[in-house]
Amino acid sequence: MENEDYLKRIDRVIQFIDKNNFQPINLEELARISNFSKYHFSRIFTSIVGLTPIAFVNQKRLQKAVYFLLETNKTILEISSLCGFESISNFNAVFKRHFNKTPSEVRKKFRENSNFSLQVSKIQEELSDPLNYYRSNKDHFLRRIWNMNISIKELPEYEVAYIRHIGSYLDTHYAWSKLGKWAGENHLFPAEQYFIGISLDDPTMVDEYACRYDACVTLPSDFNKEDQSEVQFKQLSGGLYALYTFYDTIDKFAIAYQSLFGQWLPNSEYDADDRPCLEFCMNNPMDDPEGKCKVDLYIPIKSKAVK
Repeated sequence: MENEDYLKRIDRVIQFIDKNNFQPINLEELARISNFSKYHFSRIFTSIVGLTPIAFVNQKRLQKAVYFLLETNKTILEISSLCGFESISNFNAVFKRHFNKTPSEVRKKFRENSNFSLQVSKIQEELSDPLNYYRSNKDHFLRRIWNMNISIKELPEYEVAYIRHIGSYLDTHYAWSKLGKWAGENHLFPAEQYFIGISLDDPTMVDEYACRYDACVTLPSDFNKEDQSEVQFKQLSGGLYALYTFYDTIDKFAIAYQSLFGQWLPNSEYDADDRPCLEFCMNNPMDDPEGKCKVDLYIPIKSKAVK
C-alpha cells in the first residue's frame, strides 16, 4: 500500500533523529532524508507522527536527559550538552514544559522517593514508538479518506495582486478587507476574478503572530499595474494540484489540512510538490446562514518517484 511508503520515509527520519539528536538538526536536512518537499515536510510529519518535528526531536532529547539524570552523576550542564540542547536555559525551559519540573527537581525527587521513577518511566514508555499514533488511528483515518472527495486538476499560472498579513491566521480578514476595497476600486469582482488565500507558514512550526498569509486576487491580462502602491504583485505557479472542497467553519480548516497531508497523500500515488497550497475563496462567510466558508483547497502534487 502507498501509505507504507510514507511510513518508511518517516521512519528513516525517526532513525536519523535517534542517532543524531545530540547535535543540531534542521528541517531542511530532515526533509531531504525523507525525500518529501521541504515546503510541506513538517505538515506531513506532524500529521503522521502526531508531533511537530521540533517537538519530536525535543522529546527524544528529553528521554536521554532523564536517563542521565536518574542513572548517572553527570551535571545538569553536561547533560544539556550531551542531549543536544542549545544552552542550559533552553534545556531547563523545554524540560519544565514537558515534566512540569526542572531537571534538578526531578533528580532530587527521584533520590528522595523511588516511586517517582514510575511516573517518569510511564512517560518514557509513551514516547518509545511515535508511529503508534498513526497505527492506532489508522482505521479512523482511512474512513475519513474514503469520505474525502478529491479530484486532480491542472491549474494555469495566475498573475495576482496581494496584500500580506502577518499574524494569526484567524485574523486574515483584515487583509481581505483591504484587498476587497482595492479590488472594488479597480473593478475586480468575484464573478470575473479568483480570490485566493495563501498560508505561507505552518502554524505548528511558526509562532502564531509571525505567520505570513497573502490575500490575492487574479488580474486580467491588460491590467495596468502602475501607481498601485496599496498592493504587491506576483505570479502563482501552475501545475498539478489535488482539489478538496471545504465547507465548514474556519476553525475546522486546519483539520482539512491534516487530513490531506496525513491521510489522503500517504494513500495516494502522489507526493506534495514544492509550491504553496492555494485556497480559492468561493463565498463570503459573513453572507452564509451558518457562518461557514467554502474554500476550494488546492494541494500542489507530483507523481511519486519510481524507485
